[in-house]
Amino acid sequence: MRTGSEPATARSALRLRFWLSAWGMVWAVFGTVVFVLVGRPGWAVACGVLFLVVAVDMSMVLRHLRQGPHWQPGRDIPPYEPDHGDRPSRGRGARDADGRER
Repeated sequence: MRTGSEPATARSALRLRFWLSAWGMVWAVFGTVVFVLVGRPGWAVACGVLFLVVAVDMSMVLRHLRQGPHWQPGRDIPPYEPDHGDRPSRGRGARDADGRER
């Protein structure tokens, strides 16, 4: 059910993002070390930059998780206000505020 307020009420799976960031961080560190050992400085720098991006993302995710329900509501809080049926339909035969058919 769409309400039109999705960008304002959208939620991210922060715990999933955290674990994906952890997985990415492990591989970025591994890649940096391996490419340094085999003498590929360009690839080592690319993996190092990827590590920095993942570290920034992980810090933002951890910050949002620590902020509590504002960013990560519990299962009992709906993601948006349910549709109460008080809005006119926008489909075929929908009318404007003054009653004219669009």
